[in-house]
Amino acid sequence: MDVKMKTSNWIVKDKYVVITGATSGIGQTAAKELAARGANLGIVARNLAKANEVAAQIMASTGGRTNVDVFIADMASQQSIRNVAAEILAKCSKIDVLINNAGAMFISRKLTEDGLEMTWAVNHLAPFLLTKLLMDRLKENEHSRVITTASHGHKMIKNGINFDDLSAERLYSFPKKIVGGPTLRYAETKLANILFTAELAERLKGSGVTAHCFDPGLVSTNFNQNNGLLARMTMAGMKPFSRSPEKGAETLVWLADTDEIADHNGHYYTDMQVTIPTIHAQNMDAAKRLWEVSEEQIRYSETRV
Repeated sequence: MDVKMKTSNWIVKDKYVVITGATSGIGQTAAKELAARGANLGIVARNLAKANEVAAQIMASTGGRTNVDVFIADMASQQSIRNVAAEILAKCSKIDVLINNAGAMFISRKLTEDGLEMTWAVNHLAPFLLTKLLMDRLKENEHSRVITTASHGHKMIKNGINFDDLSAERLYSFPKKIVGGPTLRYAETKLANILFTAELAERLKGSGVTAHCFDPGLVSTNFNQNNGLLARMTMAGMKPFSRSPEKGAETLVWLADTDEIADHNGHYYTDMQVTIPTIHAQNMDAAKRLWEVSEEQIRYSETRV
């Protein structure tokens, strides 16, 4: 990857990196590259067989020099996230980097076992909850990082997050096609990722932990392949204009491995450069409100257990 030439110190060497969504796409590509640079990994995945296969490939590619732990969780289930966080904390004496990379989009409106809309639960609340549960371990290091995969798709949201429709009932009443409600819901969760990063950075000041998010660009992966023929056709039509997973993962790897962002906190990046997101993604009042609402949503889930 070209990003190797842009880092002055390989700080990820001998660090422990927890990464979600590492069994395909940019997550898998980033995991392999970070392992090649000497990082030890904890990959959080839903499919045990696939996760074990990827872990074996990574360890083989490094000649056994890299350790890869496999943790299984359903990111749509807050109880599953709580369980996997407990497993990670029991297994890992340190966590240097947490990468919230798992994401999905659902063409039809679905609710999770917690009664939450599925895209919101997986793309926003899952990283929110996992980060909170692992935060004390991250703080035990002199320096550590939380990196979240956002998207330029957040620009589709013209009026900010609709806090009056967090269940997306009205949003999914839009025409049920790839350019309608489901796409806007996905974009809204990516806006949430940026606001979450900004508010997390504020709350982490002085702790030694920094928060970052990035736009991987339009990447040719298996994303959105489980949403029917129209979604697959749309993604196929976009493929000629898409980046490779290697290119899409560059900024993610750079954020985990560079010392150039040592004094950065709360920024959004594109192609290894700080980028200014939309005005709605800069709204710190909205970021604070999002945090408070998210706290309520995870507490509600906890009381249902």
